[in-house]
Amino acid sequence: MRWNEHRLAACLMEETNRVRICVPVCVSSVRALNHLSLLASEVGDLTELRFDCVESTELAQCLKESRKLMDSLDHPVIITFRPAEQGGKRALAHETRLQFWLFDKPNGAAFFDIEFGLVTGLASSTFTQDYLNWQTVICSHHDFVGVPADLEQLYERMASTPARILKIAVQADDVTDCIPVFKLLERARREGREMIAIAMGAAGIATRILGPSCGAFLTYGALETEHATAPGQLTARELRELYHIDAINRQTQIMGLIGLPVGHSVSPHIHNAAFAAAGVNAVYIPFEVRDAKSFFGRMVHPRTREIDWNLRGLSITAPHKATVMDYLDWVEPAAQEIGAVNTVVVVGDALHGYNTDATSVLQPVIEKLGSLRDSGCAIIGAGGAASAALWSLRREGARVAVFARNVEKANSLAKKFSARCEDLEAGSFDGFDLVINATPLGTCGQLENETPAISNQLRGARFAYDLVYNPTETRFLREARDAGCETLGGLSMLVQQATEQFKLWTGTDAPIEIMRDAAERALQ
Repeated sequence: MRWNEHRLAACLMEETNRVRICVPVCVSSVRALNHLSLLASEVGDLTELRFDCVESTELAQCLKESRKLMDSLDHPVIITFRPAEQGGKRALAHETRLQFWLFDKPNGAAFFDIEFGLVTGLASSTFTQDYLNWQTVICSHHDFVGVPADLEQLYERMASTPARILKIAVQADDVTDCIPVFKLLERARREGREMIAIAMGAAGIATRILGPSCGAFLTYGALETEHATAPGQLTARELRELYHIDAINRQTQIMGLIGLPVGHSVSPHIHNAAFAAAGVNAVYIPFEVRDAKSFFGRMVHPRTREIDWNLRGLSITAPHKATVMDYLDWVEPAAQEIGAVNTVVVVGDALHGYNTDATSVLQPVIEKLGSLRDSGCAIIGAGGAASAALWSLRREGARVAVFARNVEKANSLAKKFSARCEDLEAGSFDGFDLVINATPLGTCGQLENETPAISNQLRGARFAYDLVYNPTETRFLREARDAGCETLGGLSMLVQQATEQFKLWTGTDAPIEIMRDAAERALQ
């Protein structure tokens, strides 16, 4: 089934808000090319065949097989032959690339992704006109270092080529690096240009999810995580089944999680499942934020933000729970007393802050232990989560001690709530009814093999509670069991505080069972 000019024109003339997910296939052999391309066609709207991934000894055979493959697919194919300096898998000489694009490329493809530097040379040659239909060309540029200072000028130079579609991908180190990408999409929309604009890396995920609703011609989704071809690339199934990308439009309410890191969080699974079940037109996105002040000023606050998006609420996690309070217009009294905010709601042109951790943190423990009045309780940590737990324990009438390596910081927190302070390094939890890990130690990723306390320290304690929920089995919990403690992970608390966030954002009760099921599935 060849992509003739009539079918291509129909594809290009489809409504601009159509969501298209392109699944890249980057393999080294003919056999893998055929197998993965068929799998990709089941989850995507387009398939990108990355010929730069193919071993040079198999290239000719792959080209031959790809022509048969494209005849069997019922959706468009993009052909790419990218050099290493533009993100390709191997070095490709200029002459090799010219040979490929002018003589070797498969004729059945709908689109050809050609690097900007090569496009300018091809566009100046009358000889090229016999071999390239510029309506099928995607003129692309990749910057794996950062966001170029002359991004707008780069766009203008690329727009002066005869290529129908422009593609710019830049590396994002902070979520604010998404701003110029969203602005490019807005400019392209105004000017009637077909545009693909992406911020790569974990900090750029928002551009991959929201790009189509902002006018992007397509977004990329990997077949599986291990098949991703660029930093921060989600899978096609995640885009459709987790973020419900086909339902996102300009009216969609945007919620999200800010922190550093945020990749381990299952909050997107919890909240997106809840929005779908409740019929709320909203999406929940992880935002990797290094500079909270810049993020709130440039992307969040309605009076100062630089992009036009329907941001309605945020979850806040480490290390920003205390610092965000400086950028809010109003903070509930409890959160003021705790000194930490984990939930932000956009109310008109103002930002309101709440702490749903404090009202949720002890509920799972009380269900197991009953009243904590006069119980001896230890909190490990001195950050926002520790402060919320300490506030809640004092309200329950517990006797509390704060343990931390940074004794000076912990002492300040302990005095605030009339608790005593202990040095974690030399501390023992013998005799405590409850020990709470309120540090990020043990969290999936770089901290996963760490624990704030070992079994020798925990021996003699009755109950150990880890606020870390991913993984469900942390080293802290293993050490506690070895010490003879009863144990509890942080998943129940996570879900409970998320239901309160849902109500603050939407004004309706949350579907708690659906949220709990989504969290458990995500952690399996």
